[in-house]
Amino acid sequence: MTGNDQHEPGRPPPDGGVRRCATAAAWLMASATALILVGGLGPAPERSVPGGAALALIADEEPLEDSSTEADAATDDATGGAATMTVEGTRVPDPLALDNGDTVESVQAWERQRRPELLDAFQTHVYGQSLPEPADIAFDEQTLGDGGKKVAIEVTGPEGSASFTLRLFVPASSEPKGTFLLIDHRGSVGDDPNSSSDYAPVTTILDQGYAFAALDAEEVAPDDAASYRSGVLDAFYPSGQELPEDAGRAISAWAWGASRAMDYLQDDPDIDPSKVAVIGHSRGGKAALWAGAQDTRFPVVLSNNSGSTGAKLARRDEAGESIAAITAQFPHWFPPTYQDYADSPDSLPVDQHELLALIAPGRVVVGSATEDGNADPQGEFLSYLAAEPVYDLYGLGDTGLSSQSWPPTTDKGFRGPAMSYHLRGGEHGLTSADWAIYLQGELFLR
Repeated sequence: MTGNDQHEPGRPPPDGGVRRCATAAAWLMASATALILVGGLGPAPERSVPGGAALALIADEEPLEDSSTEADAATDDATGGAATMTVEGTRVPDPLALDNGDTVESVQAWERQRRPELLDAFQTHVYGQSLPEPADIAFDEQTLGDGGKKVAIEVTGPEGSASFTLRLFVPASSEPKGTFLLIDHRGSVGDDPNSSSDYAPVTTILDQGYAFAALDAEEVAPDDAASYRSGVLDAFYPSGQELPEDAGRAISAWAWGASRAMDYLQDDPDIDPSKVAVIGHSRGGKAALWAGAQDTRFPVVLSNNSGSTGAKLARRDEAGESIAAITAQFPHWFPPTYQDYADSPDSLPVDQHELLALIAPGRVVVGSATEDGNADPQGEFLSYLAAEPVYDLYGLGDTGLSSQSWPPTTDKGFRGPAMSYHLRGGEHGLTSADWAIYLQGELFLR
C-alpha cells in the first residue's frame, strides 16, 4: 500500500569532530554548490548535459478545439484556463505552458520562468512552503566499523535546534562509482553495514562499487499525526501555535532533510557530490521527488512505488490512492491547502508529471510494480511519459521505452539519456529486484 506501507568542499577538521558554519549565508559561500531555493531567485544552475537528438513529443500540445467535449472544457475552466496536453488519452496540464499562456520554447525560458512557476505552484497547492535554510548547521561524526560513519546533523532555526542521523558506508576497495542516499522512513538502517535487507541491501550496494547513505526520516519528522512536528519543524515554528495553513508537513520536512544530508555529502572527502542519487520508496519516494525537484545538486532522483502525490498522475484520482484518501489517512504529510483538492483533483493547477519534469536535466528514475494497485502503476507510467517534453528542451527527450503503450515489458530496465523506468512484477515494495535494476542502470552516466 502506497500510503500505509506495510514494511514498511572544506574538509572536516583533523579530529573528525564537529564541523560548523556560523551562518547559513557563510556556509553557502563556502560550499561548492548552493541549494536552489524553492520558488527560485533566478534560474536553476545548469547541470552538465551532453548533446543529444531531440525526439518528437509524445503528447498533443495543441489547445482545445471548439469541438472539445463539455468535460474537457470544464477541466480547463477548473484549472483557470491553463493549457493542457494529452498523454495516451489522459488530459493533463501542459508543463511547457506559462501561466500567462505563452509556450516555453527554450531551456532559458524554462529555467527562468516556467520552473519557478511550477515550484511555487507545488509549494502553494501540494507540499506546502518548505523550511528555510537553517541559521546554523553542524555535523558531528562518529566512526563506525568497516570505515562507516554515523553523522548527527544538527540544524538551528529561530525556535531552537533539532538533530537527525545520517549513516554513510563507502566501499573499501575502490572510489565509489556513485552514492545512493536513501530517505529511510522505516528506520531500518543501523550502524552495521552487514545488516542488509531487500529494502536496504548495503553489502550488495558496496560490492557493486557504490557508496550508501541513509537518512533517518523518523528523526527528521516522526511519521505520526500527533508528533510529526517534534523533529525539525518545531525548530522553525513556535511549538505552542498551530502551523500556518500553507506550511509544509512531514513529506516536505523529509525532503528538506535530504538536502541537509546533501550539505554533508558534498563536503565529504570520500564522496563525489556530482554523483549522488536521492532515492525513496513509497512515502520516501514522494519526499525524494520533492527533494530532487527543489535541490538541483541531486543529479539522479529515484522514485520507487511512490504512488499518490509521488509519480502517479493526480488526475487519475479514481485509480489507486486518491487525494481524499491519502490526506484523510495521513493528514500530517501535507498542508490543508492540498486537502482542498480532495473532491476536485482536476482543478489542481499542477500534476505529478510536472514534478518529474522539474528534475530535468537530471536523471529521473521511476520504478513501479504490477500488483501495486494502490500506487496506480499505470498512472506512474503515464506521468513518466508526460514529463518527456521538458527533457526534450535539453535534447534529452528519450524515455528509453520500446513502446509507449501500457503495460511495458515487466522486469526490464528502460534507460534513455536522462530518464529511466521499470515495471517490476509483484507487489508494493523496494526489493532486491528493484535494486538490481538501479545498480545495473548506469544512472550516473549519460
